[in-house]
Amino acid sequence: MTEFRRVKLSTGVTLNVALDGPADASPVILLHGFPESHRTWRAIAPLLNGRFRLVIPDQRGFAGSDRPQEVEAYKTDKLVADLFALADALSTSDFALVGHDWGGAVAWAAAMRGEPRLTRLAIINSPHPRIFQKSLIEDSDQRSASQYISAFRAPGFEKLVEAQGFDWFFDKTFSGHVDLALIPESEKRQYIADWSQPGALTAMLNWYRASPLVVPPPGITVPLPDMLLRLSRKIRIPTLVVWGMKDPALLPVQLDGLEELVDDLQVARLPDAGHFAPWEAPDDVAAALAPFLAGQGVATAAPQ
Repeated sequence: MTEFRRVKLSTGVTLNVALDGPADASPVILLHGFPESHRTWRAIAPLLNGRFRLVIPDQRGFAGSDRPQEVEAYKTDKLVADLFALADALSTSDFALVGHDWGGAVAWAAAMRGEPRLTRLAIINSPHPRIFQKSLIEDSDQRSASQYISAFRAPGFEKLVEAQGFDWFFDKTFSGHVDLALIPESEKRQYIADWSQPGALTAMLNWYRASPLVVPPPGITVPLPDMLLRLSRKIRIPTLVVWGMKDPALLPVQLDGLEELVDDLQVARLPDAGHFAPWEAPDDVAAALAPFLAGQGVATAAPQ
């Protein structure tokens, strides 16, 4: 049975955390992305909780967790610090890490630190920061697909959402990824309830505003930023990348060159899933995650 705790971290924020699975099982921390919450894993957790101790927080700025309003509160080092502070607060030593979307960005950054407590890394539709930044400069299709980032960073975006309404924001967020009829009305209402809390929208958007990613407008030539040099540290722990190949926001180019940045890499391609694979194709995602998290090999689909 899922247990919820308010966990105060040494980083100064309190997170809403769902805990599931046997208390003495191998711990796995699962990090959601934008614009979701621990509920990203609503269909995955029941498929994994018999074998692992699942730690599923609302990350800072989202849903039931604290929502600092300063952009600086969402810089990568603070988000990674939350992760390890959560492990400390729960007396978790070694753990595996799973991240989707922005949760994957935190997970990549944590793995690049070489922290010995992190034993295995699983990523779902979240690009390695070096490959993503390079593609935003060199790949016109990915650059075009990522222009929404600039919109989210704009200071007036909250006012646009307020004027249009959260139902509009829900449709704009998900309609390009999945048939909206597949999302139960109760889930839609929960999304909107989370987003409607005071300061919630600004907190969520600040993840984009704090990111150092350079997203040029289409059609101009820009040099590769110096930050790429800081994103070349190899990841040494076993790593699984699960990718919904129908993702219109993060294109398959994000898989190109990963083997040069990760020593022990497995890739599982899901040909019929898109960006929100954890709830679009939970059986397929869990089928890839379970053996990997248990230290076994994973059957990988052929490239599309």
